[in-house]
Formats: sequence, C-alpha cells, structure tokens
Amino acid sequence: MYQYIFFTNVLKCLEERDMTKQELSDRSGVSISFLSDLTTGKGNPSLEKMAAIANALEVPLPLLLESTDMDTKTLEELAGKKVKSSLPHGFVRVCAVLPEHQAFIVRRWEQHARKKDKG
Repeated sequence: MYQYIFFTNVLKCLEERDMTKQELSDRSGVSISFLSDLTTGKGNPSLEKMAAIANALEVPLPLLLESTDMDTKTLEELAGKKVKSSLPHGFVRVCAVLPEHQAFIVRRWEQHARKKDKG
C-alpha cells in the first residue's frame, strides 16, 4: 500500500515543481524506466531509492509515505485490499499547503484533537 501513497505523492511533487521524470531521474540517480514503472503503480521501490527520490524532490521521505490526497476507496482499489486506518474512529488525516498563520491555527486544532483522543 505504501508504494501507492509514495507514487501519488511523487507525481504531485513533480507537478508542483513542473519537473519531468527525466529531471527527477537525473537528480536522483534512479533510472527513468524504474520511475515510469513507479509512477504507474508497477514499481516497488527500495528504501534507498525512495530516499534518493525524496532528496531529489527536496521533500522529507516520511512526508511522501505518511499522507495522501487519495481517498480510501481508490487506495484500496489500487492496493487490492482493505486499508486499516491508524486513526481513531471519527478522525481523518488531511494534507494542505497553508500560509504560516493558518498552519499555526491548524496545528493548535491538532493538539486539541490529540488531547481529546487521549481522554
């Protein structure tokens, strides 16, 4: 399942940076054929390749692995199995790009939600 989250986030980063797979290949040292397989859901990257790609995109590797804009149903269809959530019932994880002042507010909301979850 993580390879699907990873490749969708790689595609999103490429689009945001207006970068081609060839440029990513040149910067990461990962072959263009492997990147093509990866970004169509056929590749299963090693940790070393994922780290090289993350470094080339200038993005922390955990960010490429832990969140996705993909809805659960689509992710389950790609993975071919039910996806278990690591979150408590009624909670969802979202990913957003925000101005600093809005990000501050969202972090405060998250802190509050975590306190409520712990009871």
